[in-house]
Amino acid sequence: MILIGLGSNRGDSATILLEAMDRLQSFARAEVRRSSLWRTSPVDCPPESGEFINAAVAFEARDGLTPEALLRQLKLLEKKYGRAANPVRNAPRELDLDLLLFDDETRQSADFVLPHPRAVDRLFVLAPAAEVLPDAHWPGTGRTVRQLLTALRSDETVTRLDATNVE
Repeated sequence: MILIGLGSNRGDSATILLEAMDRLQSFARAEVRRSSLWRTSPVDCPPESGEFINAAVAFEARDGLTPEALLRQLKLLEKKYGRAANPVRNAPRELDLDLLLFDDETRQSADFVLPHPRAVDRLFVLAPAAEVLPDAHWPGTGRTVRQLLTALRSDETVTRLDATNVE
């Protein structure tokens, strides 16, 4: 199962994430599981960064899809939504797509680490991930996504949005 984290804090973030979720369907063998949208406080971002809208999707990869090929496609999708290279780490952005898990695959290179190395420490990742893939075992932890979420202690602000308060 593939797990992707989505985030945005520039532009119409809710619409951007919903559209991106639709586009991710093209990489799936069957239906994509979609989390709620979550309003979250910025983490490790420049001081001027606004709140994020975050979400997660999970799906079975279509035949022949590799982690490297999917990552390339995620980066192209980010660019389609206006994300430009920025020398400032975690600067505000229209769309951020993180490949969190790809089955039980692991990678360790200069520009690609799988599973995502910081995801298990971030409430804004684990809360939506637990909606779509709660019982998935996170490689190297011996824990499920739900267990990681339950054990996490964080000062992040994370609020699930519903259809009446998505802005």
